Amino acid sequence: METINIGLIGTGFMGKGHAMAYEMVPKIFRPAPAFPKLVVVGDVTEDLARRGARDFGAEKWVVGWEQVVADEGVDLVDITTPNNLHKEIALAAAKAGKHIYCEKPLALNGRDAKQMYEAAARAGVTTMVGFNYIKNPVALLAKEMIEAGELGEIYHFRGSFHQDVLADPNAPFSWRFDRLIAGSGALGDLGAHVIEFARFLVGDFERVCGLAKTFIKERPLAAGSYGYRSKAISEGSKRTVENEDSIHFLIEFKDGATGTIEASRIAMGRKVFMAYEVNGSKGSLHFVHERMNELKVYLSTDPTGRQGFKTILAGPEHPYYGSFWPVAGIGLGYEDMKIIEVYELLDALANNEPTYPDFKEGWKVCQVIDAVLLSVEEGRWVSVDEI
Repeated sequence: METINIGLIGTGFMGKGHAMAYEMVPKIFRPAPAFPKLVVVGDVTEDLARRGARDFGAEKWVVGWEQVVADEGVDLVDITTPNNLHKEIALAAAKAGKHIYCEKPLALNGRDAKQMYEAAARAGVTTMVGFNYIKNPVALLAKEMIEAGELGEIYHFRGSFHQDVLADPNAPFSWRFDRLIAGSGALGDLGAHVIEFARFLVGDFERVCGLAKTFIKERPLAAGSYGYRSKAISEGSKRTVENEDSIHFLIEFKDGATGTIEASRIAMGRKVFMAYEVNGSKGSLHFVHERMNELKVYLSTDPTGRQGFKTILAGPEHPYYGSFWPVAGIGLGYEDMKIIEVYELLDALANNEPTYPDFKEGWKVCQVIDAVLLSVEEGRWVSVDEI
């Protein structure tokens, strides 16, 4: 079995998720297409890097990212840093001939994302972007049903991603509120996942029209390092929030379907309320991530009087589920989507096959984000091809 040597950059929430997936792929998929070996981790401080190497089982640690990319023993550079570092690291990795696995959004804007895609293409390296929600077996089932024509002509897509993790106005300022580091707010952080679902299930966007708003305009400074669990300084200065708390936008797809997407990071009571519904001429699909092992299906071909949404539970008949469990009802979780994503990446590397979503797809999502932001700024419909 081929070994893929991995250099992980960033040891926070998402770095932890990636490290767990590397450990679990050979245990879930037997035999694995390749063996993932975490050889080095890098982070911004010695303490973070050292703890990451210890906790994740890496052979060594370094401060910063440059040594990870330069390490001759690294085959795959894994980027789980704040958004503003994605481009610089990815360009360096491509120049060094390393394969690249990068979290979403791929870049701060479509221009940078396109540059990353083109650099990787010139270098001939394999790329993947971390849109792991589409790896859910019921999402893959939904795509199969749509492509098989079971829903007929697709009319509408409606998607949302609502959280309340930042609804408390006393939650301290973090990099996610800083436009130079994060880029957009709820749109890039949450809405990007729904954009990917819309593209995955329905197709390319023709044009968009958006409305964004920042409701909590200032945040207290964090006491020490900041993250989701940071505490605010009880008394002290505040910093202006530089991107949107919520986004709503209309979509016209290239094939004529219409849609809406909305996202909010301040939707009180919602935890990970990511949902989508697809309506076609013969039926509909409905999914809510908080019940992530269920797909609601309505088919007009059912007998009159027996029509209605039915619930399909994820089971071994659906893509990848059987590698985890032999029966429906046990269910998969968030980390399992990452495991499937990493499996697909390793399989592509071992067999020299294409990946999805790759950097080209990551660029297309960033292109939509830019179009929505331009629409908000100018108050008009914007063609995605303008970007």
